[in-house]
Amino acid sequence: MTPWRGDLVLTPTGLLFLGRRFPATVGRGGIRTDKREGDGATPVGVHRIVGMFFRPDRIAARGLPDWAMPIGLEDRWCDDPRHPAYNHLVRKPFGRTNERLRRADPLYDLILVTDWNWPDAVPGRGSAIFVHSWRRPGAPTAGCLALARGDLLWIARRVAPGQRLVVRS
Repeated sequence: MTPWRGDLVLTPTGLLFLGRRFPATVGRGGIRTDKREGDGATPVGVHRIVGMFFRPDRIAARGLPDWAMPIGLEDRWCDDPRHPAYNHLVRKPFGRTNERLRRADPLYDLILVTDWNWPDAVPGRGSAIFVHSWRRPGAPTAGCLALARGDLLWIARRVAPGQRLVVRS
């Protein structure tokens, strides 16, 4: 697979996109070819950007693409491998295990959703592999790719659905 200029390509020195390099962090479990739910790893592969969510109380819709969707108060992401909605957007009330998208911290103020294990999720293969803001430079994620907020906003304004996120081992 040869990346093209429009791809987001994770390298050892950051995320390349449209000729720019952005510092990025990956999951605490490293980058793995055998991703499993809860391992904290970022999955190797060519992932497509399939969605964008944002906190409308923290980020203005203007400047974001038309396809960006506001995060609602009840929005969650199913991380229960036994549930039929595993690795999909769900709403509260919902089961006992799910990830809240409208968080108190700013990590999910803007989310790029990837197609890792989606739409036909394989139970236990991993869920909620997003591109989002980091907690602080160098701080690992639970398996996502994380960037500085300003860098993520710059990318979000230029990325399109279907663009590829390339993660190599």
